Amino acid sequence: MSSVLINNIGTIVSGDIQHPILEGNAILIQDGKIAKVGKLEDFGQVTAETTIDCNGTTVTPGLIDSHCHTILGDYTSRQNQSGFIESELHGGVTTMISAGEVHLKGRPKDPAGVKALAILASKSFANFRPGGAKVEGGAVILEKGLVREDFMEMAKEGVHIVGEIGLGSVKTPEDASPMVKWARECNMTIMMHTGGTSIPGSSTVTAEMVMQTNPDIASHVNGGPTAVSFEEIEKLVENSDMALEIVHCGNPLIAVKAGKLFAEKDVLDRVIIGNDAPSGTGVVPLGVLRVINHLASLTSITPEQAICMATGNTARIHKLHRGVIEAGKEADLVIMDSPMGSVGKDALSAIKAGDVPGVAMVLVDGKIVVNTSRNTPPATRKPIIL
Repeated sequence: MSSVLINNIGTIVSGDIQHPILEGNAILIQDGKIAKVGKLEDFGQVTAETTIDCNGTTVTPGLIDSHCHTILGDYTSRQNQSGFIESELHGGVTTMISAGEVHLKGRPKDPAGVKALAILASKSFANFRPGGAKVEGGAVILEKGLVREDFMEMAKEGVHIVGEIGLGSVKTPEDASPMVKWARECNMTIMMHTGGTSIPGSSTVTAEMVMQTNPDIASHVNGGPTAVSFEEIEKLVENSDMALEIVHCGNPLIAVKAGKLFAEKDVLDRVIIGNDAPSGTGVVPLGVLRVINHLASLTSITPEQAICMATGNTARIHKLHRGVIEAGKEADLVIMDSPMGSVGKDALSAIKAGDVPGVAMVLVDGKIVVNTSRNTPPATRKPIIL
């Protein structure tokens, strides 16, 4: 049985937005899963193959990018760039969720091709972890002609996400609603494009259209790239219970205004955070961290709450067995601290001050996959492997 003991932790962010800070200074990992969390003196006798002394730093769940347009492999034709998934890993993102492989050159749009692409991408990323990152690929893009049996076939082969409704030929609630019903019967998580157009072929989507379609997630309410009006966001808050996604490649003003609204209306448990890259705005490896910073430094949302939006909230909505630091969950973890030169004394106070924290180490399934980030500023304190 492989085991890792992480001790001398300064702060543990749980990923559970109802209880975002955990008491304790240690985490025990066995065979890639979290076995114990709490005070080291309460663990009893512990013998671990690897011990990581956190040196008083902060441990969080691995961040989950709720919105990424992967294709196949660690490459994006949208920006003609390789290695963008591994780059996000160096920003603390251990899981990336496809919102549809829409940028694949020559993407098929007939039912057979749609199914084939979704199944291929899902199975490919199940076997391929760029740098160690987990990718939930194969988000089916809804095209006219798909029938209930197609969703059953895709689900049987491992497809569990419907990409942004509106990116394919299915754009209206009338066309989408039957497919949403079939997808939900197959336990798929359903996203829907919200707001203005993003790429050629997409269309503007109003709050009313989203509510009529009834997806699980209203994607990029702050714009992807053009946001719906603030009044439209208020409608989604008041008249639905779907998840509300804020992304980096969107409107930063609306992100902050929406964050203030979500806090005021006490719906933070519905908020998730994505990058929405690669897009026309490029690939930003620290996009998820930057959204966390914007929300925590410019609204009443606390840093730990913002981190929970990018971890446990997303994991719950996508039915993932990670994103929360508790016994039995996959041990995807980030060790971070205030960056050198920050006014913050630890990761959380640095985030509150608007500084991107220094990612000092990243673990996926209990294995160290990043030992000092190449993308964040250097952490003031660094963990020591014993």
